Amino acid sequence: MKVGLFFGSFNPIHIGHLIIANHMTNHSDIDELWFIVSPQSPFKQKTSLLAEYDRLHLVQTAIEDNNKLRASNIEFSLPRPSYTIDTLTYIKEKYPSNSFVLIMGSDNLMTFHKWKNYEIILKNHEIYVYNRPDKMETTLFNHEKVKLFPAPMLNISSSYIRECIKTGLSIKYIVPDQVLDQIEKSSFYC
Repeated sequence: MKVGLFFGSFNPIHIGHLIIANHMTNHSDIDELWFIVSPQSPFKQKTSLLAEYDRLHLVQTAIEDNNKLRASNIEFSLPRPSYTIDTLTYIKEKYPSNSFVLIMGSDNLMTFHKWKNYEIILKNHEIYVYNRPDKMETTLFNHEKVKLFPAPMLNISSSYIRECIKTGLSIKYIVPDQVLDQIEKSSFYC
């Protein structure tokens, strides 16, 4: 089975994430897409993160009606901060019959050369890249392992959602209704 790995904090998951996931399952050759909820990215501060199991639960809630999407806590038991190369090594050992593809936005491809052991990732894995709002250029767009997938663009970010919550603005329609219900019931991000 070919699995697309969509890494992120998902702090919280929103419709932009879900549109990308749906687009990739519809328009690429992957059989499933796994949301890899990262407990701590080496590029982000931990202070603004909701607890990892709460974020995982929000992802599970958002995708419960789609059998091509799965939420994964595989990084929760790995050393922190989470490095993609370490997760890929672990996940390949745990699921040896699957092949894994990374799914990322073009903004992440721009900084991919800063990732730990990025050359090894490129050697062993395809990278499926969806466009982001800002026009970006890198020589990696021409790499044989990188495939571009034009996708619908929404300029929505989790940080914008968190700011709306803190200032009392509605996030209805920006996150799935069931995620909104969980955020409100648990007073997340207040």
